[in-house]
Amino acid sequence: MKDFEGLTALVTGGASGIGADTARLLHRRGARVAVLDRDVTAVGAEFLALTCDVGERAAIEAAVAEVADRCGGLDIVVANAGIGAVGDVAANDDAEWSRVLDVNVTGIARVVSAALPHLRRSTCAAVVTTCSAVAFVGVRHRALYSASKGAVHALTIAMAADHADAGIRVNAVAPGTADTPWITRLLESAEDPAAAAESLRQRQPSGRLVTSDEVAEALAFLASPISGSTTGTVLRVDGGMTTLRL
Repeated sequence: MKDFEGLTALVTGGASGIGADTARLLHRRGARVAVLDRDVTAVGAEFLALTCDVGERAAIEAAVAEVADRCGGLDIVVANAGIGAVGDVAANDDAEWSRVLDVNVTGIARVVSAALPHLRRSTCAAVVTTCSAVAFVGVRHRALYSASKGAVHALTIAMAADHADAGIRVNAVAPGTADTPWITRLLESAEDPAAAAESLRQRQPSGRLVTSDEVAEALAFLASPISGSTTGTVLRVDGGMTTLRL
């Protein structure tokens, strides 16, 4: 399947985890892919890899301009970069609240804002954000992270409304607990890693973690021209976590 043939895609947070799997999938399906991340040393030579922090507007604007210049335009943005946070509402200080919201929410706004002039010139323009199941259901010890992903949900729908008349589709994928490097680090720091892992598996009706590849497939589906009538949608890839009670 080469549904992205001739298109250029930019993936933030594309050096590892869900972002890396998404970049590889888009490339296999024909896209020219640019990866933006804070550390791109592990990114393959088949990608245009640029060191960039989504917390820095000037860096984002420069990186997006370079991608469009070197690739002859920009058609797809996968706004995937994000960071986690653990704790109830009292657990994170003001600095951490500012940092997580800045990366997870304002970072998306920076990237999409910089990409808009190029997306408006594309006939297949699409933006896909990475949201989360915790935008829909309460999970213990995720207050700050949940707040950021709830904002991503709202921002995605607002951007879909704002840019529909320009032909720019905006959607989101909301994974459940996914097997990513962040979850691996979280489990390694747990008092009982095996029990913590089992707890994460069991809060999803499927009884297992979502795989990074499954999330990548959903991101690619929404980004693809074959989804040309899909906008303002949040696709839940969560093993039933937000809707099923077994």
